[in-house]
Amino acid sequence: MLADDSDSVAVTPRTAVVTGGASGIGKATCELLAADGYLVAVFDGDEIGARGVADAIGGFAFALDVTDERAVVATFERAVNALGGRLDALATPASVGDATPFMDLDAATFSRLYHINTIGTFLCIREAAKHMRPGGRICTVASVAGKHGGGAAGTAAYAASKGAVLTLTRSAARELAVKGIAVNAVAPGPVLTPMLAGSPTLVERLAEPLAIAEAIAWLLSPAASYVNGETLTVDGGMRLD
Repeated sequence: MLADDSDSVAVTPRTAVVTGGASGIGKATCELLAADGYLVAVFDGDEIGARGVADAIGGFAFALDVTDERAVVATFERAVNALGGRLDALATPASVGDATPFMDLDAATFSRLYHINTIGTFLCIREAAKHMRPGGRICTVASVAGKHGGGAAGTAAYAASKGAVLTLTRSAARELAVKGIAVNAVAPGPVLTPMLAGSPTLVERLAEPLAIAEAIAWLLSPAASYVNGETLTVDGGMRLD
């Protein structure tokens, strides 16, 4: 009878890229995924912050402006190589907010938010999918503002960009299903992150980033293998009638 050598077989950890990983929801997601056994690549425009998170979780840090298409392509190549040549999961918390009143908004503000929140998310989904095998999972980060047209913590430009992320998520889920890749979204309510610092909000309690990270981690996990093209709202019931 052959000896059972299963204990000697190394288990390859699942791998993940998290954008906006230096702070807020992104940082909490990196920490949680690492605690769950993932090897994580931390992407952020704040290189020092990304390195601090990566060093703490045994991952890799990459400075990235998600609106720079060439940089996104190159950074995913480098990250996947660092992760051992495979990519199992992508989370896209990288985002900027805006609280400019409707009549004070200008096209430049709309363009800036759309490029970061929507186009940046698209570029990262596209590049991640190039490196994923069947079973790959992607979780975008939208907002309840994108579902309800602003209010609470996001006005028109922000809400429009996050509404576009929701539509992008469903489109990507449809397109990538043939590759065996699932794409879902979380839609947080107001969260206690640097993005909301000093911004007005109509709710008394802000969620901790970990509450959103837990939803993201579930959608990226094999436990959510039969979920695709969906949006998980994580707002403490603030929109209940």
